[in-house]
Amino acid sequence: MDEFELIRRYFARMGADRADVDLGVGDDAALLRVPEGTDLVAAVDTLVEGRHFPAGADARSIGHRALAVNLSDIAAMGAAPAWATLALTLPEADPGWLDGFARGLGELACAHGVALVGGDTTAGPLTISVQILGHVPRGSALRRGGGRAGDVLAVTGTLGDAGAGLALATGALELKDPAAARDLLERFEYPTPRVEFGIAARGIASAAMDISDGLVGDLPKLAAAGGLGAAVDVERLPMSGALRAAGDAQQARSWALGAGDDYELLVAVPPERFGELAARAEQLNLTLTAIGELNRGNAVKWMLHGAEFTPAVHGFDHFRRASTQITV
Repeated sequence: MDEFELIRRYFARMGADRADVDLGVGDDAALLRVPEGTDLVAAVDTLVEGRHFPAGADARSIGHRALAVNLSDIAAMGAAPAWATLALTLPEADPGWLDGFARGLGELACAHGVALVGGDTTAGPLTISVQILGHVPRGSALRRGGGRAGDVLAVTGTLGDAGAGLALATGALELKDPAAARDLLERFEYPTPRVEFGIAARGIASAAMDISDGLVGDLPKLAAAGGLGAAVDVERLPMSGALRAAGDAQQARSWALGAGDDYELLVAVPPERFGELAARAEQLNLTLTAIGELNRGNAVKWMLHGAEFTPAVHGFDHFRRASTQITV
């Protein structure tokens, strides 16, 4: 199977059938129609075997995650996803692997109305780069730097599950509770991007970002983008029963603070509108938990049961020792 047969067989008609795609896979570039009165939103992420997922990981999970991490960035902007491009580097054109990868990526693309409109394939170490394109009504995108002192800081869902799932996937953790193990592995292998919530938060939240590098690494970025500080009550971090079953309180707290592969959203919202946003989250069968607030300082203060607390983990950074070895 040569490169062109690979593209034709697995990627030529992947994802949603969108009327705003004038020209998609098969030409030198795509031709797309951006809706009038909108801003184009673009994001790109790269996944490398052994860095972002364990060697030998399930191909369907890799395909899902490759798109999910980009959809999470779109969600953080309050945008609607529309189109994606894929650059795929493969050690070999293995039909079994490609079937699983294309299924994982294609299923998630269809679920969010995304059309694959182009890309590239090359031979080499397994590496996947996806670019996502979407749109948002002009001037309404959520940004990291929009927060104000006094805003409530809140997170969607639960934190730390994917960190424990990664530990299970790599053999660093054994768990006797099979149901909890399944839940945690699912959270790592098939994260749920909060696209619908991001759209619902538009016009209510003052700032947002996705938690891709761990709360302890990402919250300082959001605060600094607005020239602010923050205070967080660590005991309020939302943690699932499965996570609590996977380790003692200290370990669960470390996963919740330092693991970013859950791809939940961190938002700042005016206190008088928090209830409104929480109600919108509930309509989406999603929890929104207040964990602290922005303030006029210039640093993030972590508090545990009323006392200042220093996290034992830090956010992920590709170019220094990180709290987890595999993350995005």
